[in-house]
Amino acid sequence: MLTLCGFPISNYYNKVKLALLEKGVAFTEEKVMTKSTDEAVLNASPLAKIPFIRTEHGGLCESQAIMDYIENAYPNPPLLPADAYGKAKVQEISTFIDWHMEITARQLYAQAFFGGPALDDDAKASLRAALEKYIAGFKRLAKFSPFVAGSSFTQADCAAFVNLPLIGRASQAVYGEDLLLAGGVDYKGYIKMIGERPSAMKVLSDRKAAATAA
Repeated sequence: MLTLCGFPISNYYNKVKLALLEKGVAFTEEKVMTKSTDEAVLNASPLAKIPFIRTEHGGLCESQAIMDYIENAYPNPPLLPADAYGKAKVQEISTFIDWHMEITARQLYAQAFFGGPALDDDAKASLRAALEKYIAGFKRLAKFSPFVAGSSFTQADCAAFVNLPLIGRASQAVYGEDLLLAGGVDYKGYIKMIGERPSAMKVLSDRKAAATAA
């Protein structure tokens, strides 16, 4: 049986978990924190990053590689379109969310969520300019019709559901406004819709329980 390793507060852990739940894949969970020096962890995730998975074939790290493995190993129900272009468009949106918007917003998290020191004015301005640029690009790609990539739930929704609220909350905390909403990305109704899916409710419930126990 596949084992998902990491912890339920991590957005990228929850991205993978949401995909597994949507597909109905049987899996167990193993709590693993970042920066582990355990050889068993490093053999599966050489940088001790989470999430990673343990499979019958061995370990696998990096959330998008895991997502692609899951899609290939458990093709039904599909979380990618069958046609090459449609598949690439879903992956394009996922990449935009993960590697442009979230990775930039992540630099706000210490101040926004963890009581870290305030960023200096230059850093704040630079990050804001980058976020506004990436959000404008995302707005051109996102469909919200009703799902982020079109009419079907896809991998892009796994990325959007776990990351868009973090980006909005972090920017609200640091800049006094939600830069997604300010940029014309009205994502709140979308998050509510996805949050009503049983898979998403499970992810949210487990995340809340883990946060309470921390």
